[in-house]
Amino acid sequence: MHLLEKIYCRSFQTCFKLALPFLPYRTPVQLSSMEEVAKKLLSLNATCVLLVTDEQIRKLSLSRHLEETLAAHQITCIIYDKTVANPTTENVSAALSLYKKHACKALIGFGGGSSMDCAKAVGACIARPHKSLKRMKGILRVRKPLPPLFAIPTTAGTGSETTLAAVISDPKKGEKYPINDFPLIPSYAVLDPRITFSLPPTLTATTGMDALTHAIEAYLGNSTTKDTRAAALSAVSLIFENLPIAYADGTNEAARRNMLEASYFAGTAFTKSYVGYVHAIAHSLGGKYNTPHGLANAILLPIVLRQYGASVHKKLHTLATAAGLSTRKDSHKDAAEKFICAIESMLTTFQLGNTLPCIKEADIPSLARHAAKEANPLYPVPVLWDQAELSKIYEIVSKEKR
Repeated sequence: MHLLEKIYCRSFQTCFKLALPFLPYRTPVQLSSMEEVAKKLLSLNATCVLLVTDEQIRKLSLSRHLEETLAAHQITCIIYDKTVANPTTENVSAALSLYKKHACKALIGFGGGSSMDCAKAVGACIARPHKSLKRMKGILRVRKPLPPLFAIPTTAGTGSETTLAAVISDPKKGEKYPINDFPLIPSYAVLDPRITFSLPPTLTATTGMDALTHAIEAYLGNSTTKDTRAAALSAVSLIFENLPIAYADGTNEAARRNMLEASYFAGTAFTKSYVGYVHAIAHSLGGKYNTPHGLANAILLPIVLRQYGASVHKKLHTLATAAGLSTRKDSHKDAAEKFICAIESMLTTFQLGNTLPCIKEADIPSLARHAAKEANPLYPVPVLWDQAELSKIYEIVSKEKR
């Protein structure tokens, strides 16, 4: 990256970090049951709500208890269940039409990050009815309060129940872009491990690795705070201890509860301290090839960490110690290697592979351009890369053999 571009990026990031204490971050109110959701809706006089979810959630009957509870409290539940893995502008438009048609008063995002992101985007469109989604792309483009938003995660990974971000795909243009603003932070986060019991092992793994990526990238960035560092360390510790257990035994309630806690901690960390190039690259792949976000993050994570080199060794040492993989006696370099190797070992254990062969060589310049545009100057990454340097990551991950 050219020197002037580096100066611009670091200056932008420094200004944002200095502004952190004065920005209106908030933590969602935590609820632990569907009964609490119904009672809270009644207290808000929201007797008609839009439930945003996906077809698989409905097929597995995961939302049945919520639907029955709402009905028992005379709350009308309008359901949109067509959300796809990478929610699209069409998903948002269709859900928004239902909200308006039935005069709903609140939103519930029920599922993984896709459903919650879709619900957030619907809320943004309600808050700004004369502004297109694309015009809300980036940071601080919403600026008006959303209707009451309840986020109910059925996976332990996205952290979307805590964050100010929604990521939406535009299939017509083949791109994926984030919307970041404080009103998108959900009003309520509902953490109930019982609804994660039926999550398949592969999805348990990829969403868990997504949470790990959130925690690591938030910790490695240059805009951390005491609170975000503590949250990231807690998340990493919980994930290394509990993700293999939840993967092997999906009904282990303690492991599932701990993974929801880890996802929540990681979410609170990266919503303030942001993510890095792993996410920027993963978003470009999701937009172009519909690559599942958690899978892309999982495979990219050790590759990007190795490419960062010595600049992250000290922080990786701290993370490795939190994960129980090293001690203070290890050198920073040795501890960092142990940490990266442990991530690679998880990829093997979870049978996720270590390549993304979907990447076409001819697409790399465009993909790298999208990633660079998303990340620079917003993401406070430990090392700055331009489009040419990011292209190398795509080349590696499309061919990597270990």
